[in-house]
Order: sequence, then C-alpha cells, then structure tokens
Amino acid sequence: MSEAAARPPLDRDAVDDALRVQRDERDRVSAALLDLEAQPGYRLLTGASVTGATALAREEIRARAAELWDWFDRYTRTLRATEDLRARHGRPGRAELAELTRLLTGPSVAPPEHEVPLADRTLLAAPPPPLTLAAVVERMTALYEDVVRRVAAVDGAWSALLPALERAEAARREVGTLAAELGGDPEAARLTGELDRVAATVRADPLATAPPELDRLGADLAALRDRLRAAVRMRAEAAARLAALDDAVALVRAEEDDARRTRADVLTRISAPPPPDVPALAAALADRCAAVRGLGAAGRWRALTDRVAELEDAAADALRRVREARDLAAGLTERRDELRGRLEAYRMKAARLGHAEDADLAGRYARTRELLWSAPCDLRRATVALSGYQEAVSARAKGSDR
Repeated sequence: MSEAAARPPLDRDAVDDALRVQRDERDRVSAALLDLEAQPGYRLLTGASVTGATALAREEIRARAAELWDWFDRYTRTLRATEDLRARHGRPGRAELAELTRLLTGPSVAPPEHEVPLADRTLLAAPPPPLTLAAVVERMTALYEDVVRRVAAVDGAWSALLPALERAEAARREVGTLAAELGGDPEAARLTGELDRVAATVRADPLATAPPELDRLGADLAALRDRLRAAVRMRAEAAARLAALDDAVALVRAEEDDARRTRADVLTRISAPPPPDVPALAAALADRCAAVRGLGAAGRWRALTDRVAELEDAAADALRRVREARDLAAGLTERRDELRGRLEAYRMKAARLGHAEDADLAGRYARTRELLWSAPCDLRRATVALSGYQEAVSARAKGSDR
C-alpha cells in the first residue's frame, strides 16, 4: 500500500484550504515565468544573433526554460483537474475526497519521459513515477533559479562590455574624422580594424570577450584621438609655435652669454672651487629647430607635433641648466661675502669678550682675512681658517663663563 493510500483523506475544509494554497502558488509561478520572459536581458539573449560560448549558453537557457514551461503545463493540468473535480461535487463523498487528497498531496503529476536518460531505458521499462505538486514546485524553482543565473551571467557580461565599447567607438569615430582631415593615418586604420573585430565579438559572444582587451583598445584609441587633435592644432599653429621656439633658443643663447660673463667675473675673484662650466646648448637646439621645419612642409603634422613638443621641453631644460650654472657661479661670490661677514662678526665678539689683544686670535684673524680678501680667493682654505678662528673665539667665551 502506498503512503498516499495509507494517509487518511482530507476533509472538505482541508481540501479547500490546500486548493487555495496551490492556486496561489500557481499564480505566483505564472507571474514569475512571465516576468522572466519580459526581462530585457532574457529577450535580448533569445533574440540576438550570438555565437560561441554565448550561443551555447543560450541553448542551455532555452532547454531549461522549455523544461520549466513543460513542468508548469503538467502542474497546471493537474491543478485544473483538481479544481474541476471539486467544482463538480459541492458536497464530495469519501471517494471524491480521497481523489482530491491524492491530487493535492500525493504523486499526481506525470513527468516527461525524458526524465529517464536514454542510456538507462529498457524496452519494457516502466515510465518514471509521478511527482507531487510540492515536488514539482521544487523542481520548477530549481530550474527557474538556474535560468535566471545563466541569463544574469550573459547580461552581466554585456552590461560590463557595452559601455566600454560605446566609449571606444565614440573615440574611433573622432579618430576617423581627424585622420581624414590630416590625410589619413596608419595607426588609425589599424586600431579601427581591431575595434571592428572586438566589437563583433562583444555583440555576438560577450562571454568570450576579455574586458582588458577592450579597455586597452579603448585607451589606445583615446590616446590616438588626443595626438590627432594635437596634430590638427599644430597644423593651424605651426608658424607661431616654431617662431616661439626660435625665441626660446634665442633666450637660451642670451642666457649662455650672461652666464659666461658671470663665470669669467667670478674666476677673477674665486680660485677654488672653480665655478662650473656653462653648457653650450643653444647651437644644438637651433640645429634641431631647423631640422623639424621640413616636417610641416611635408604635411607630417603628427611627427611635427611630437618634435616641437620635445624641442619645447628641451629648450626649457636648457634654460634651466644654463641659469643653474650661472647661479652656482654667482653663489661662490655670495659665499665669499658671507664668510667675510662671519669673520667680522667673530672679531667683534672676541673684542666684547676682552680678547682684542689676544695674539693667537689676532694671528688667526689676520690669516683668515688675508685669504678672504685676496683675489682670486681660495674659498676652501678660507673656510677651514675661519672655522679655526670661530672655534678659538668660542673656546675663549667658554673660559670667560667659568
């Protein structure tokens, strides 16, 4: 005797309560299935032309969705038969209550024959046993969650890739316009071909597209767009930019002359350490500026843009180096003047301490002063002599404190 047969039948009220529960579940399952088919990702996937891994995912989704609807149809038919039986018997007897109980709580939904794998079938094999309504709901729930998860995976891949693709295609369109304005560009043609290939894969097989590849291509197109924009600006501004470069080179040359005069003057005043040599940079810059002018004449605006930018940076660096050499040279004279001031300050300190007649201090002062006021001055020797004089005065000061 089966468990369903052994179970006492439900009474009329219990049947009606169970029937209301099953109707509510049927309505909620039906609404969920309709919402799934209306979901944009599901509609896009089922209607799009896809290939590769995404096409395989779609076939698996279609198969599971078809199985889900098959189970729902069987579930609905059983529930409808239950409703019809209850409607025919306003006051069901024991036999009707037993049947209603079997339909509502027992194994009453016949599964599809493919539930038994083909490899496990035999010629006289019994059909698979029926399931209860509750078991069918569990089966449909598992199928529904699997379909939703698979749709979300494809939809998520598209959602992650399509914005990046749109940005890359926007950059590609501007690159095409700019390249045409400049008479064509090989890199633009190469990147356009790459994007066409990647775009086709993104739309047809997002599961097989690596986001980093699309990101890299988008970044390359954006960088090329910026370079082409700069080239278009250069075409309009070439004369002014080259003239400004000439002015920058002239300034470097003038600063070199000033730095050399400063160095020559310092050499008459300071012998050690010697002031640094002034770098000769203006002549090489002028030659490089002359060489790039041919790029504009040949319409090579991207190359001219890069070279002019390099020369602008080189001119700024040359100006910085020349001025640094001049300032280092001038700094030696300033250092000498600083040491002279410190020597006089310590001489006055020694006098305040009552050591104006101290022979040792006087000798140290005289030797240091001679070094600092001689021309050219050896700053290294003068610094050592001044340090000795300072230490001697400081020692006298400590002795006076005791």
